[in-house]
Amino acid sequence: MVTTTPALDLTPRRQGAVGLALAFGVITAWLGVHVAAVFFFPWAQLGVVGAIAAVLVQTWLCVGLFIVAHDCMHGSLVPFRPLWNRIIGQVCLALYACFNYQALNPKHHLHHRHAGTGGDPDFHDLHPHRFWPWYLKFFGEYFTWGQLGCLAVMNWTYILVLGAPVQNVLLFWAAPAILSSLQLFTFGTYLPHVPADPRFPDRHNARSNDYPVWLSLLTCFHFGYHHEHHLYPGVPWWRLPAARAARRAQGPGHGA
Repeated sequence: MVTTTPALDLTPRRQGAVGLALAFGVITAWLGVHVAAVFFFPWAQLGVVGAIAAVLVQTWLCVGLFIVAHDCMHGSLVPFRPLWNRIIGQVCLALYACFNYQALNPKHHLHHRHAGTGGDPDFHDLHPHRFWPWYLKFFGEYFTWGQLGCLAVMNWTYILVLGAPVQNVLLFWAAPAILSSLQLFTFGTYLPHVPADPRFPDRHNARSNDYPVWLSLLTCFHFGYHHEHHLYPGVPWWRLPAARAARRAQGPGHGA
């Protein structure tokens, strides 16, 4: 699914080149911080403050891995290259938490077709206003026993075979994965889709935040510009600020 607004037209080659460069940056940054923190974190020099900083950076990069994979689901990472999108999406999800791209992809498109209704796997229609029941439902929708088993094997391989300290594995791998799921849920699912006044403007049952671009990037790689994402799902994450600006310039009814 590759759609853009007229104001945001990019050639597929240009969009793919930028998307691949950014994906490479997110993946290599995640790998670099992951290996350095899990195996070589200098506790004596950096201590608790450094550990907290490493956890926060890795949490943000985990969010980035998921957002890159999300663009792959929409074919917007490398337009008209489904194999590239599928491979890169699977790599990102495997690194993030042993997710299966082929299992998540159809669920995400169900979310777009039935956003904010009982048919939406990302929505809790029984408790649409309660954060924690909704988060637990969201968590249970996507985490499987097979995935948890894969993570357990990987964790014990790190500890027993590769010699990683247990506290490092828990702090710099497990904690960022869990915290990033909360970050993704809060800024990419709950806040955009929780029913509230004013009412949603259209059938997408989605709203966008009003954060400045720098804060939008820090919170959820611009995924908080969520109404724009639902209107133009083929626009990659790094173009969502431009999509929001273009829609505002054309008036509040544009795209609805």
